[in-house]
Amino acid sequence: MAVLTIDIPDNFSLKKKEMLRFLAAKLFEAGKLSLGQAAIMTGLSKKSFVEILNDFGVTYINYSLDDILNDVKKL
Repeated sequence: MAVLTIDIPDNFSLKKKEMLRFLAAKLFEAGKLSLGQAAIMTGLSKKSFVEILNDFGVTYINYSLDDILNDVKKL
C-alpha cells in the first residue's frame, strides 16, 4: 500500500481516524476506490465501512437518476 503524507493545520478539528474515514468515503463515492479497498484503507470490515458512509454524506448505492430512468425504460 502506498503512503501519503499530508500537512494539516494544527487547528483542524478532525482526528486522524476521522480524516482517513472521510477520505476513504469520498474516494469510494468518486469511484476511485472499491468498497473493499476503502474498507482496508480505514481498517474496517466492509460491513462496518458501509455503516459509516452516511456520516460523511455518502450513499452505499451510487446510482444516478439517469441510470434509474434508463433501467425503467428497458423494463
